[in-house]
Amino acid sequence: MIPKIMEGFLKEVLPERTWHNRLVRENGRCFMEFYPMDVDRLNRLGIHPDKLGPKLVACIWDEESELEVGGYLVVDNLAMGRPSMGGIRISTELTPAVVHHLARGMTLKNAAANLPYGGGKVGIIADEKKINPKNKSELIRRFAGLLNRYTDVFLPGPDVGTRADDMKMIASVNGLDTALSKPAEMGGARGDETGAAGGGLIIAFQALLHELPRLRVLPQFANLQVPDPDQVSVMLQGFGAVGAQTARILLQKMPGARLVGVSDTTGYVYNSFGLPVDQLHGYWQTEKIVCLPFYQESIAPTGHKRAQTKYGTHSDDLLREDAFCFIPASPVINYLDTDSSSHPAMTIDHMGHWSIVLEGANTYSPEPSERARRERMELAVYRQKGIMIATDYLVNSGAVIYGSQEHLIKTPAHLRIPDHMLGDTKLVDQWLANHKDELLSLAEKRRAAGEKARSEVITRNMRELVDLLIADTDLLPSEAAEQISVGRITARERKRTAADIMERAVTIPESSTIQSAAALAMETHCPTLVVTGQSGELTGVITDWDITRATADGVQSSQTISKVMTRQVISASPQDSILEIVRKLEYHEISALPVVSDNTVVGIVDADILARKSLLPLLVSRPGE
Repeated sequence: MIPKIMEGFLKEVLPERTWHNRLVRENGRCFMEFYPMDVDRLNRLGIHPDKLGPKLVACIWDEESELEVGGYLVVDNLAMGRPSMGGIRISTELTPAVVHHLARGMTLKNAAANLPYGGGKVGIIADEKKINPKNKSELIRRFAGLLNRYTDVFLPGPDVGTRADDMKMIASVNGLDTALSKPAEMGGARGDETGAAGGGLIIAFQALLHELPRLRVLPQFANLQVPDPDQVSVMLQGFGAVGAQTARILLQKMPGARLVGVSDTTGYVYNSFGLPVDQLHGYWQTEKIVCLPFYQESIAPTGHKRAQTKYGTHSDDLLREDAFCFIPASPVINYLDTDSSSHPAMTIDHMGHWSIVLEGANTYSPEPSERARRERMELAVYRQKGIMIATDYLVNSGAVIYGSQEHLIKTPAHLRIPDHMLGDTKLVDQWLANHKDELLSLAEKRRAAGEKARSEVITRNMRELVDLLIADTDLLPSEAAEQISVGRITARERKRTAADIMERAVTIPESSTIQSAAALAMETHCPTLVVTGQSGELTGVITDWDITRATADGVQSSQTISKVMTRQVISASPQDSILEIVRKLEYHEISALPVVSDNTVVGIVDADILARKSLLPLLVSRPGE
């Protein structure tokens, strides 16, 4: 059944006619899909389309399930490549707008990581804390059935509320190459167990330590002191999967570094001389919380006055403490602000003394109010206090880089689960067991590729970020980060051709009547029909305007279309670039171009397709790149 929260929201914002016209039912699975041209409906859902997207917003649910199974899929942008890639989040507080914000973050993150994938996200409407393991397994299995419709445009991975085992379920239903960050037994790149996200943050930290001295040319960094790597101190807001692995890898890669503070839902602990990382990591592995157990075992027995380590029950108070590097690694988008009315974790007038903020959690939002809040925060923190901020999608991409290898390095045909086994857990497990050694070897190959790509990409991001901030003193870190991502999207877009964006052409034989052409145009909602000869060769085009003009001129509808069609056709080749296509459309003042290879029509591109499938405004505005 549809989640009650989801149903209530959709009933409130969407008129009855939208439910009637857009709701598609397929064997108990329900889909309502909206596209860039559906501006009014998207606005009703809280989404305001812009030059990047979204390309698809789908409200999906299973009405035959006894469980509440439903949520939202947003494909924001496909310019970097198809399909899009992003996580599946479980929460009762998700709306299409929230999922779109997360999908936009993935667009920028995947672009910053130079991955050939667009940005997307899924939100499942459920309370993950109240779902027992059996029900969750059924929830994910049924949701995988809903996602099967979108395997060509979306690749899911784990996010808040989902794990590698959930991706295993999706891959068991839809196929090995339809989910990312799977267990190693499925050829997964071992991102979770090796700390792909946390390791990426440490790579970014090491790269920034190298790049930071260059910032001294800016007035706010004139007196910046950069310690040796073995002298740095670090604080972590949040000690979940990312925070715990970041702490572990920090001590591996930078043995002299000190982890001086951590927080979680039970409070915070702080010691300027350093905390015992192994002990904290042990608490996380066994209890999933660290601050309260550490207090009970290491602080309470000696008393607060004699203990060197502070403990506080209010986790946000960690942000009052000092460290060279502060890493927000909890799902709190608003960790700092100048204005208390936005309910930040801490206001800037009470924050500690830091030199770097390394964002290890999702902090991006395209919402105008959030962008304004972010700008005022960076003006105070970066511009006035001289604290470097490394935006999350530039540094927190280790997990997606690892996960992407599971699609970039395809599963060999002989290892793919046979179609007749998909959905049968016992048969799938047996298949995996029978091919264990080969799948583990594939997992290692993908892990090694992920490790190499992660180091190269994140190091490059830090260098480019500092380059941009030095070159333009008016830029804020989030603006520079967005320039890096959008620049890569534009560069990838420039390489796309007609073959990448064309759609299937609606063809009609030259011997057909005007009446049949009119009927075909109405049936397919296609304003331009491609006319073909006896051998399938291109002989002309006929548009809805041609048909209307013929009717006005008194031409009988029983006449063949050869009487009114256009024979001198301007066409494109599959290799034509998007800009070449646009120039042809504008120069010849036409609305569509058949795409022709060896005199055979292979597709069509028109203005609507360009609007839906390309980023022409960005391309045209960045001609020199």
